[in-house]
Amino acid sequence: MAKQSGLGDNLYIAGYDVSGDIGSLSSIAGPRGVTDVTGIDKSAFERLLLGKDGSIEFSSWFNPSAGQAHDRLEDLPTTDQILTYCRGTTLGNPAAAMVAKQINYDGTRAADGAFSFNTSAQANGYGLEWGRQLTAGKRTDTTATNGTGVDHTDVSTAFGWQAYLHVFSFTGTSVTVTLQDSADNSSFAAITGGAFTAATGVTSQRLEGARDATVRRYVRVATSGTFTSAVFAVMFVRNTTSVVF
Repeated sequence: MAKQSGLGDNLYIAGYDVSGDIGSLSSIAGPRGVTDVTGIDKSAFERLLLGKDGSIEFSSWFNPSAGQAHDRLEDLPTTDQILTYCRGTTLGNPAAAMVAKQINYDGTRAADGAFSFNTSAQANGYGLEWGRQLTAGKRTDTTATNGTGVDHTDVSTAFGWQAYLHVFSFTGTSVTVTLQDSADNSSFAAITGGAFTAATGVTSQRLEGARDATVRRYVRVATSGTFTSAVFAVMFVRNTTSVVF
């Protein structure tokens, strides 16, 4: 894959697409803590990895319209918020997501009249996770639909998985978004534990599978339920090594 710019990116916060109000993302970080365990018989430092962390810091333009950045950020919610950053909106593109606390919403009114805000979200419980988009940015289903499989290249892995869902709008009774995998991109089966809680409106969720769960090469998203419109996005992480939360 060739080098890319950051044009055409998206940022979702708890079931709302605020991409059009985001001026920049100054940091998308997933650091690990370390502790120095150097013995006196060593000539170089020895360190052990500690807890995983994560943060997304961004600036937004003032937009007080319903469902836009100011409406979503001004209250400084105390509950966990799911954030997903999409590097472009092509199926299979990289994405980063985390469960986080919003810790500030700091406005700046420049001398030239520009009015912007800086916000920092810090991970809570799981750290920042990088994965692949199982929808091309936002996807709209008007009936039960099987999506297109995303090729993860490796034949299979056996270290579990995590996934993030945003439902932006919904009309109907309920929609269930389910993860499915396949060895050949033809015969798909539901991933154990891979059904998000049925959605009846705007929502966001995180799922994770067993730590030794096998995930086959191709992964897709399928919808079921009674609805006439569901607009949603899914990001999927297939672990390539042992992960503990």
